[in-house]
Amino acid sequence: MIDLALSVVSLARFQFAMTTIFHFFFVPFSIGMGLVVSIMETLYVIKKDEVYKHMTKFWSKIFLLSFAVGVVTGIIQEFQFGMNWSAYSRFVGDIFGAPLAIEALVAFFLESTFLGFWMFSWDKVKPALHVTFLWLVTIGSSLSALWILIANSFMQNPSGFILNKETGRAQLVNFADLIKNHQVWLEFPHVLIGAFLTAGFVVAGMSAMALLRKTKNTDFFRKSMKVGLILGLVTTFGMLFTGDRHSLFLQDDQPMKFAATEGLYENVGGKNKSEPWAVVGWYNEKEHKPDFEINVPYVLSILAHHSLTGENKGANEISKELHAKYDKKFGKDMNYYVPFNAIFYAFRVMAVSAGAFLMVAVVGLWFNRKKHSDDFLMNQKWWLWIMSIVTFLPFAANTGGWLVTELGRYPWVVYGYLTIADAVSPNVSAGSMLFSNIVYFLTFCTLGGVMVYYSARVLREGPDDLMQTKAVIKDPFAEEAFN
Repeated sequence: MIDLALSVVSLARFQFAMTTIFHFFFVPFSIGMGLVVSIMETLYVIKKDEVYKHMTKFWSKIFLLSFAVGVVTGIIQEFQFGMNWSAYSRFVGDIFGAPLAIEALVAFFLESTFLGFWMFSWDKVKPALHVTFLWLVTIGSSLSALWILIANSFMQNPSGFILNKETGRAQLVNFADLIKNHQVWLEFPHVLIGAFLTAGFVVAGMSAMALLRKTKNTDFFRKSMKVGLILGLVTTFGMLFTGDRHSLFLQDDQPMKFAATEGLYENVGGKNKSEPWAVVGWYNEKEHKPDFEINVPYVLSILAHHSLTGENKGANEISKELHAKYDKKFGKDMNYYVPFNAIFYAFRVMAVSAGAFLMVAVVGLWFNRKKHSDDFLMNQKWWLWIMSIVTFLPFAANTGGWLVTELGRYPWVVYGYLTIADAVSPNVSAGSMLFSNIVYFLTFCTLGGVMVYYSARVLREGPDDLMQTKAVIKDPFAEEAFN
């Protein structure tokens, strides 16, 4: 019986990780692509340059693909919540009901409605009104992210509720406190800017792929690349700023998570003492100590405290404090250590990615300057290859971020109140869980394959069909009108 229970929890966790990561491949990309095509169409309205109109129509194909896949994967994610995590759904139902209802009835309705207006009103309304539809889609998708992150922030830092002792459920008592939760305003800008960054570098990278194929639409893809790289550069600085703020609060809100991101099993630093930063390392998660580390002096003090000195508690000290705080409620056998190596390297994937994004944006914009001819850029094949590879880096960085966010909350689903083991559905068998994992995995592989195939096809076909001037037919019943 014990082995079965453990296997159910493990399979449920795997399914949550799989659905969340796959869903998060497409949601930030979709949100970001909405902004990219909004910028492109705005440039068309302002500059009256037809190439920006063609860019909008071309990249909107990728946007619509990601939007569709994101909706489907979101439905699957909601389904697995009800199927595998019924105890969790029961606990947070009163809290999540309002924000998720607002997300569906207001934000998603806004973006889906005006997306339809935008798709079917080309050349039927004035350009300024048409681009307004698209900006409303972008605003709606951003608001959707806000309400979803309000729910997630409650899991990270519960607020605005009381625990009903009779029902054992969280009961919302202050909706304003739920929204004002500082975790919301740490997560939301970081995730939203990350979405814009994702789209910027994907557009720039796909443009580099097209230039590598020696496309005849060089000007089209150079301008697309420029838009993507400028957006990527601005959002990289935004990610560094919001990530720094998040890290500062994390030291107090979830110190065990912070300790894992920095590889700290023992206390480090102190009054008038510096803290070294572990560049790489490997950690013994059974004995709770590092096997090896390569440290750089002072760097952690600068990152964590914006000073040359500082102090942070290690995981071993934090574990003792958590036992003292929660043993009466959860028992002495609770393990409060998070998966150290996974979180440590997921965090470094984000950090290294930020440096790579900054370098690629700066160098890419320099190569793409007006004074450089098309031949100059086309001859830098090594650089176009690098940019092509960077197309996939934002997805790795986003995944690293969510691994830190979710794995670092262990052993809780709702921090300090509901454990993972207590959140799983009590009547789900290991067999049914394994079957649904297989079905979901195959479904996600199919959806991912469709997305990649059609995106590659759109890029391969290029914008030629959009740039052809079509003859205006004066007689709607003429023979050529039906060809």
